[in-house]
Amino acid sequence: MFRLLASPRAAGIIGCLTLLLIGWSGLLVPSLIRSIEHDFGQTDAGIGIYYLAWALAYASGSLGGGLVTERLGRRRVLIGACLAHGVGLAVLTAIPPWEIVLLSAVPGGLGAGALDGGSNGLILDLFHAARGRVLNTLHLFFSIGALSSPLVVGQLVDAGVAWQAVVLGSAIAVIPLAAFYAIARLPHGRHARKEHDGPGRATPIALTWPLLTLEVAIGCYVAAEVGVSDWLVRFLDAVPLGTATGALSLFWAGLALGRLVSARIADRFDHLQFTAVAITVAAFATFAAVTVPSVGASIGLFALVGFAFGPVFPMIVAIGGERFPERSAAVGGFLTGAAVFGAVLYPPIMGFMSVNIGLTVAMLGTGVLSLACTVSLLAARRLH
Repeated sequence: MFRLLASPRAAGIIGCLTLLLIGWSGLLVPSLIRSIEHDFGQTDAGIGIYYLAWALAYASGSLGGGLVTERLGRRRVLIGACLAHGVGLAVLTAIPPWEIVLLSAVPGGLGAGALDGGSNGLILDLFHAARGRVLNTLHLFFSIGALSSPLVVGQLVDAGVAWQAVVLGSAIAVIPLAAFYAIARLPHGRHARKEHDGPGRATPIALTWPLLTLEVAIGCYVAAEVGVSDWLVRFLDAVPLGTATGALSLFWAGLALGRLVSARIADRFDHLQFTAVAITVAAFATFAAVTVPSVGASIGLFALVGFAFGPVFPMIVAIGGERFPERSAAVGGFLTGAAVFGAVLYPPIMGFMSVNIGLTVAMLGTGVLSLACTVSLLAARRLH
């Protein structure tokens, strides 16, 4: 087994397992939102604050993780990120005061962000060809984790299992993952500065127009995706928990299927055009899903939204990697960090919108953000 983990190919498998875990853990609180609100006496606004704290930490971990990797190496960063993520989840299970729960989002989100951005950078370093196929495969595992989380969690809670036990088990799962990163052979991820680079070389890259338009696009996309994912169970409040969590699983099943299909066909098309078409379809499917009067039709349309969402994130990362192949760790971190800023700017606000103007309006906003992603991608094409 140790010889197997020492092979370079094993690093790619561990990256996929990392996205599987992040997808699972990222859907724990949205799946358990009813239980958590009840036990802590919180409203949608309180959960929105938790989402905001998690998203800010996630963005910091994504952005900082890429830059720190270029200095300290990938192994140290990924092991530390695993442990931080596990600590954040474990604290949530202790039922402390709500303020401590909010603080637990910091290490939890910080570790998750560094793992997310680090895994994208890892795959970009391992596979220089067919990035569309490989990155869609990587994010397929994220989708599998995300779709299985609400499905399994909903069934366990309905069967009488304490939600704290589910979260604690997820926290313990990071230990073997950290051990795998300690053993596996990894591309170091360091970036040796050249004399003409000058200080602060990474910051100008993040602000160059080609990458900046992709950062805006991925931020709008994730704001829409996370907005739907975080609030879908709450949006379907009129149906039983098992049905609502099942709908969330179908949404993520659509995402998984979209990435599976895209892994096979994406490299046959222009990556940017392919991505723009997908996110535009998702936008109009979102409008239909929110406004259709039938609950069954709405659930089916949200599954279609997930299918169209599927290739968007990995394809934007692939486009960024093609433009800056020598800065894979930084590009992976910048794009993932920009994505999480999208989660910071909109999904947490949806809790306050729900209280004041209704969750339906907030859900329609995710469709608008999808269209904004399309506009940013088209701007990236013109600049390219």
